[in-house]
Amino acid sequence: MALTRDFKDTVKARAERDPEFRKALVAEAQECLLNNDFATAKAILRDYINATIGFEGLAQAVGTPSKSLIRMLGPRGNPQAKSILPVIAFIRQREHMTGGPV
Repeated sequence: MALTRDFKDTVKARAERDPEFRKALVAEAQECLLNNDFATAKAILRDYINATIGFEGLAQAVGTPSKSLIRMLGPRGNPQAKSILPVIAFIRQREHMTGGPV
């Protein structure tokens, strides 16, 4: 019998009940992007998306196919600014984040 919950389940449960946690995930992903740590940024964004809106919902919101988003934010993905910025902008709007990048 497992003593701990799966990491994704833990993130999802926390994201569902804690808006500040969701905002912290987004802020950390942005900070990682600005610090040239794309692998970590993509991983955090994947966790956020899976814990909240899901890739299908995000695809509808930003007008990009879900498979493209999954590929873009995958470990081997290499998103261009014109692809990832609308994703971040939508997430920031969804979380009511205003002001600068963090």
